[in-house]
Amino acid sequence: MAMRFAAIAIVSVLATAGTFVLVGPLRGYAETSGAGALKAVSDFDTIVDTRARSKAIFEEASRVLTHPRCINCHPATRSPTQGEDKHPHVPLMIASNSSLGPLGLACSTCHGPENRPIVGSRMKSIPGNAHWSLAPASMAWQGLKVSEICQQVKDTSRNGNRSHADLITHMGEDHLVGWAWHPGEGRSAPPGSQETFAALVAAWVKTGAECPD
Repeated sequence: MAMRFAAIAIVSVLATAGTFVLVGPLRGYAETSGAGALKAVSDFDTIVDTRARSKAIFEEASRVLTHPRCINCHPATRSPTQGEDKHPHVPLMIASNSSLGPLGLACSTCHGPENRPIVGSRMKSIPGNAHWSLAPASMAWQGLKVSEICQQVKDTSRNGNRSHADLITHMGEDHLVGWAWHPGEGRSAPPGSQETFAALVAAWVKTGAECPD
């Protein structure tokens, strides 16, 4: 408990000074829609072969899955990354078996239920969501090929025991997934929208949930 109070005290001082370091180096990233739009499901209608169409649809959906807003919380290790360049989290966070951060310095120490603007800092804002957490170790994506992420996403032994129908619901309705398109000032959002992304996932499932080669 004492450690937690000390961490909060440090956070308060640094935030007041405009150099809040828990979220990352003071780098200015403009919020942008430069990632472009996601293709609609209908854009794949010209692919006659169903398996090929399914693979192509997942490739398009993977533009979201591999975007920094998603992949920073699906790290190769139990340490999250941050920023557009996916640099190591500052300070170093090692979640171990927890998805909520280590004892005494939980994610919620800095990440509140919503994005929080920062005055006087090039960082612009601290990201936040009521369900903020690190993805489970079984869903580590960084460093994987799109085909490997695909296999992982649909593997019930690794995806939280989610069926294909559950995946559609999760991608389309989960509040933390939706946060990616509203990441706060200073961060780019993935392409498209959660609605379009979910439609692609649903179409991928409908065509057999095939994974790219």
